[in-house]
Amino acid sequence: MSVIHNEMATKCKLFVDGKWVESSATEFGDIANPSTGDIIGKVPMGGYKDVDLAVQAAAKAFPAWRDTPVVERARVMFKFKNLLDEHYEEIAGIVTREHGKTLAEAKASVQRGIEVVEFACGIPSLLFGDSLANIATNVDCETIRHPLGVCAGIAPFNFPAMVPLWMYPLALTCGNTFVLKPSEKVPLSSMFIAELLKKAGLPDGVFNIVHGGKDCVNAILEHKLIRAVSFVGSTAIAKYVYEKGTANNKRVQAAGGAKNHIIIMPDASMEQTVQALQASAFGCAGERCMAGSLAIPVGDAAKELMPRLIEASAAMKVGPTDSGSSPDMGPVISSEHLAKVRSFIEKGEKEGAELALDGREIAAAKTSKGFFLGPTIFDHAKKDMSIVKDEIFGPVLSVVRVNDIEEAIALGDNCEFGNGAVIYTNSGRAAREFKHRFNAGMIGINVGVPASMAWYSFTGWNHSFYGDLHIQGKEGILFYTQQKTTMTRWFSDAPVAKNFQDPVWKSKK
Repeated sequence: MSVIHNEMATKCKLFVDGKWVESSATEFGDIANPSTGDIIGKVPMGGYKDVDLAVQAAAKAFPAWRDTPVVERARVMFKFKNLLDEHYEEIAGIVTREHGKTLAEAKASVQRGIEVVEFACGIPSLLFGDSLANIATNVDCETIRHPLGVCAGIAPFNFPAMVPLWMYPLALTCGNTFVLKPSEKVPLSSMFIAELLKKAGLPDGVFNIVHGGKDCVNAILEHKLIRAVSFVGSTAIAKYVYEKGTANNKRVQAAGGAKNHIIIMPDASMEQTVQALQASAFGCAGERCMAGSLAIPVGDAAKELMPRLIEASAAMKVGPTDSGSSPDMGPVISSEHLAKVRSFIEKGEKEGAELALDGREIAAAKTSKGFFLGPTIFDHAKKDMSIVKDEIFGPVLSVVRVNDIEEAIALGDNCEFGNGAVIYTNSGRAAREFKHRFNAGMIGINVGVPASMAWYSFTGWNHSFYGDLHIQGKEGILFYTQQKTTMTRWFSDAPVAKNFQDPVWKSKK
């Protein structure tokens, strides 16, 4: 694995047909360590030429991989899973260095990715078709699921290892070949994992990596040999990927942004609620599409909630994550993103929300070259404010106080997103109303982050998702396969050939 830590860490290469090859790109982007601001690598900003090289390799490898028995494909995943376990700490360390997650967050994210591989190991039973004898007189019918061909994944910066692992293990085990474009900000962990796939016995060309920005994305969306594209990122880009991909006759699943609501009822266990809300809002520096970025205390709940929440959040330790220390929260991904999040704080102040906790004042933000911002809380926010409506993607929590659960549910009805929503309560009636009526695809009841595990699909709604079949779970299997139906009839009076030399089997010319 030394190639990743030495040469690849200074100049990233493409992974094509089982080999590391130079990109044709003439421009390179910086890979920064968010904890220090130091540049730790260069990534090529490739385009069509790089993508076509990878796609041609994937297309060439597809027929043999498609025809590999599904049990043997699953065995490769078993070996891959064992290698991921073996190198678990090393992968988490790379994620921490290139992204800035705390080591605990990085380990948790890698584990969630491994769970998708575990799910993919069960692919033989997940690909079962259906059959029915005598659907009509002497006619039998059966269905079989077939792989699509070359598939592609476009991954975000916020989960360098986990989100790509949501994509290609299922695609590969279903019999497809794959081209991955990791985020140009955090490509190193995917490059390391590519070597593990090769070591697990995956044939050359079945899995490939390209690098780049918008030109690379467009090349993927336009390439005629790519059959399906999986994307995770912002809503604006998800919409673009879906529209452009489907216009080019591709299947697309595009997961976008979110503004996840957390409702706190007066009967909630406040100690547990504060801990969970704190982790949901500020975990991973708020850079996740399942972050609980909008708290909605109902009735008297705010009186007990807010003092506890502010005190606990102010006590969080924010600092570098690559130095062996164990802060509660690390940096955001880049200086540009830090400026964007800070601009939202300024908007919130101008719009009249009460800045109850200002994360711009933490020591790390003033003394370090890293990209630090502490937990920030706005109280008495209003539903028409930008900090309430827009995805900030940083450690900023907005609090909107409401009188009853109906008002809280109405806030969800007016939200353009629909990833997740949570209620904290001990009332079964309130929980049931919330579960059935709230306008989001993933619901939590006394669960801080209701992100589904690998066996269930990641079911965002509204402008949090574009497509028909979601990522992970059974829908993931359906996305990466196509169904063929065969109807069969045999006639009892037909001639029977004794062997293939019989005239019955010879073509008539």
